[in-house]
Parts: sequence; structure tokens; C-alpha cells
Amino acid sequence: MLKLLTYCLLVVPRIVTGLTTHEYNFTTGWVQANPDGMHEKQMIGFNGEWPIPDIHVNTGDRVIIRLTNGFEDLPTSLHFHGLFQNISKGNSNHMDGPQMVTQCPIQPGDTFVYNFTVPDQVGTYWYHSHSGSQYTDGMRAAFIIHDKDEPFKYDEELVLQVSDLYHKPYYEVTDEFLSRYNPTGAEPIPQNILFNNTVNASIAFEPNKAYLLRLLNVGNFVSQYIYMEDHDFTIVEVDGVYVKPNVTNLLYLSVGQRVSVLVHSKKNDGKNYALMQAMDVTMLDVVPAELQLNRTIQVFYNPSVEKATQYYLNDFSSCTNDFYLTPYDEQELYDDYDYQIKLDVRMDNLGDGVNYAFFNNISYVAPRVPTLVTAVTAPEALVKNPFIYGDNVNAFVLEYGEVIEVVVNNYDDGRHPFHLHGHNFQIIQKSPSFAELENGDPGEPVPYNESSPLNTFPEEPMRRDTVVMEGNGHIVLRFKANNPGIWMFHCHVDWHLEQGLAAVFIEAPLELRKTEALTDNFKQVCSSGNIPLKGNAAGHADDWYNMEGLPRQPNQLPEGFTFKGYVAFAVSTAVALIGLYTITQYGVNEIPQDDELLYNKLKKVLEDAGETIE
Repeated sequence: MLKLLTYCLLVVPRIVTGLTTHEYNFTTGWVQANPDGMHEKQMIGFNGEWPIPDIHVNTGDRVIIRLTNGFEDLPTSLHFHGLFQNISKGNSNHMDGPQMVTQCPIQPGDTFVYNFTVPDQVGTYWYHSHSGSQYTDGMRAAFIIHDKDEPFKYDEELVLQVSDLYHKPYYEVTDEFLSRYNPTGAEPIPQNILFNNTVNASIAFEPNKAYLLRLLNVGNFVSQYIYMEDHDFTIVEVDGVYVKPNVTNLLYLSVGQRVSVLVHSKKNDGKNYALMQAMDVTMLDVVPAELQLNRTIQVFYNPSVEKATQYYLNDFSSCTNDFYLTPYDEQELYDDYDYQIKLDVRMDNLGDGVNYAFFNNISYVAPRVPTLVTAVTAPEALVKNPFIYGDNVNAFVLEYGEVIEVVVNNYDDGRHPFHLHGHNFQIIQKSPSFAELENGDPGEPVPYNESSPLNTFPEEPMRRDTVVMEGNGHIVLRFKANNPGIWMFHCHVDWHLEQGLAAVFIEAPLELRKTEALTDNFKQVCSSGNIPLKGNAAGHADDWYNMEGLPRQPNQLPEGFTFKGYVAFAVSTAVALIGLYTITQYGVNEIPQDDELLYNKLKKVLEDAGETIE
């Protein structure tokens, strides 16, 4: 009871100058839990408890979080997903949180203070670790900004989080994934999906009421479908952007995405209903027989009557396409762009045998100095030179006030949800998938053709901060560079981020330097990690053109060693071992060779490797 009282006292808001300041003291640590009832594991909690708390604030409120790293041997950090941290509104870029981008990683025993306001944003967001794949193990929760002027009415709201679950700790899964023994780059298959951090969740509805459901996918990898039996969803908010009401019965949420819907309950309580969550199975390289692909959550009107039965959908084609939603404020399309960034997505192996992810053949590798530190300490004459930020991070320098167009072409047949820090973007093109032809054969990439776009540009394009790019397809996004700072653009499948699928936008660095100051707390945390407080990406401040020691991706595969080469080598080795085994058996046992059996074994080895035998 004393522990609970202390915890509550830490999160009670206090009033300052008419607004509310919400103060939290959080210490990270491992907490024994069993989220799916099938496997006990260590989850990442705050102050000895997991799940970590959702945060609710109002527009204009201040948030102060003192995050102490309670791990013994892991760094940590916090990112407030979707929050702009706009310096023109009194905030600081280093409140954004990704380690080695806008802050140094918080070392064990250290405390970093996140102190910011939410002056003009509303809606559904979340906060999570931005250190490795740490949030996979539960260091994430909702961050809701309430608005007294919402353009819709409801009686009650519910915050509903979906996620995926891995039974092994995130760092073990990461090591197995980024391994030469996984040359195809097959993403780790989760062992389960969760609803509000459990498999035993339910929702209570009262008859004849309007509910606002705030749905968030806070998982690492798998997108999910959401369907409620015999109820409609009216979409009213997406990623913190109000939209004109759009009625659907099926939602799709990639990791990082949020959507708020109105649901009107039935007029009587004579029946309970099913809410279904289902994995996007197309994202899985293989589907283990024991993997449960969908779950049924009870929507209880009356617990005393029969429960809803397990619910399945055979067709997901009616899912709403966010490209066709319209923002409530009717913001018009930016007429043209001032600067276009083209990013080609590829996945390939490098010289260490590991499969990496690339923008324009560059796989992101964190610099020795946070990119923000380089931006605020560089000589003014060099601050707009992308060279000083390193050739290892996909650095793009943006001028203040420019309209930026980001073209992303997918040369991979998988879906990728891309997230931009510090901004919402207009979605002006979003292709369908070209991963598979109608006859089932593999498709070919279709990059964006500026002279002949697939769709007419919308007059009032949808805005959000996380958008799904389809396999072999493309997306085109626009935003205005009016928020000086260092902002990541990356795939929010965290495994892909770990593979290096990220870029960094250095936005209006001259304007950033006018107000951005490194606090004593910032400097102390960097010093604890022996990270320089001045210098280029390689940590050199005496010669800003010296990139000696810059962390970079591994070298390319030697000439002739391709993925097919590895497969051929593996097949040849397997064939040789079968041959040796056969010779040994023949010599020891003096039995006749079974040619048909040998043929079938060889055929299976080749088929497993994707080859055929003539």
C-alpha cells in the first residue's frame, strides 16, 4: 500500500499559471510477468511495475519525466511518438529522444529529465524507448492529449493497445535476427498478439451510448486488423489529425499507427459481441502451426448472458485505405516542392553475411556524436554541409520554410510503415502492392513516375506521421520544413530499424542553433557514456573534415559472393555430407545403395533451398 501511495503521489498533477504540470519519476527495470499466460518472462517496467502507465494530459499542459536508468548493463531513452517538440513553441529538440540522434543514451544509474509542453497538438500518441528494440519488451504506453474543442461528441472513451509478444528477451531476438545464420533477413515471428498487454482483455459497453475507442498498435513488427461484430467504426482521428467522419467495419493498424473511432452501442443488453484482432499474415515469412493468428476479445453488454463465440474473417479487402481520408481542417495540398528526397529501399547481405536494410545503398549506423550535438557545435559555415554529419546516416539538410517531397520506392516485397519525427506529412501518392501478380507469380518493383503518377494528387491530402508502403510499391509525402531540428525518418518495424532502415533530416540548422542549448543534464548524461560534446559524426572537433573512426556498415560481399552463392555453397555442402554418409553406410554395412532414397534426399535439400533438380 505504501509503494502504491508513493507511486500515485509522483503522478498527481499540479497547477501552474492556469495550466497543469504532470510530473513523473520513473526508474526502468525488469519485472517478472506472463502476458499471454503461456510463458513467464522479464518485461521492462517502471518503478517495479508493468505495464507502464498511460499518460493523459490536456492541450497546453507541461510534462516533466525524470527517467532513471535502473538497468545494470543497458542504456535507455524515451521518444514521444508523434509529438513535434517544436522549438518555436518553447520546447527543445533533445526532448525527441532517439539515442545518438537528439540525445546521448542514458547510462545505468543516470537520470535524464524530459521537460516539454504540448501547446497545440491533440489526439492519440504514445511514448516508448528509442534504444535498440527495447520497447518490444514492454517499455511503451499511450500518451493522450485531450482537447476541450473536439469536433465530435461521445459519452466515454477507451484506450486500446494492440501489440505483438516475443517470449525471448528483445536483445536475444535481435542477435538471432542480425546473424549470418539468418541470411534471408527473415523477421522474427512473434509468439503471440496482445490486447491491452494481455490475452484476457474484455470491453464493457452499456446500451445506447457513444464510445470513443482510441486504438494504438504499439508492437514491434506485425500489423493488425480490428473488427467488431455487428458494429460500425466511424473514423474521426488518425495519428493526432482530426478527419472527416468515415464509416468502416474493418481497421488496419501498422506498428506506430493510431486511429480513433466512434462506436454507438446497441439499444439493449441481450447479447455480447466479439471484437477480433488478427495478424497481417502476409508479413510473416513462415506461419508456424502453433501460432494463433487472431484473437477474440469479449465486448460485454451483459456478463450474465452467453459469451460471444470465436470470430474469424475470410476477407480483409474492405479495410479502409488512409489515402482516401480527408483532414477535418481541409488543409490544401502543397502546390509544389522546393526539395525532393528520393529514397530507394533494398534489403541485402553485406560482407559479414548479415542481411541489412538500405536507403540508397546506405544502412544507418549511429555516429560517435549525437547528430544534434554536431549541428549545434559545428562552425556556422559548415552547419549546412551534410558531410559533417557522416555518410553513414543518410543525412539530408533542409532549408527553413521549404516544401519537402519525400519519394520512397520499395525494391522489397514486404510492407514498411514509415514514421517521421517532428512532423505530420501529406500523403500525395500511395501505390497498391506489386509484390504478387494476379496469377500468384512474384511481381516487380514499380517506382514512382513523376511524369505519370498512379493517382491524381488529392486536393486536401490525408496527413499523419506513420504510413504503410506496400511491397514493391511507392509512397510520396510532402511536409513544410517549419520545425527546426534533427528528425529521424525510419521504418517503424523495429527489426528493420535495427537493420538500418533510417535517414536523418537536419532541418533548418541555423535557426535551430539560435535557441537550442545543451543543458547541464544533457551534458552529464553524455559524459557518463564518454560521448564527446562537440564534433563531427566521427567525434572530431579539431578537423571537421576528418572522418577517421566513423562507424560504418560492413564492407560489400566479395566479388562473386552473393546470396545465391551462399545458398549454392550450403546446398553443395549438404550434398557432400549426404554423399559421405552414403559412402560410409555402404562401406560399413555392405548394403546395396538405394538410388531412389538418395535421389529423394537430394531433391528435398534442393527444394528447401529454393532450387530444383534436373
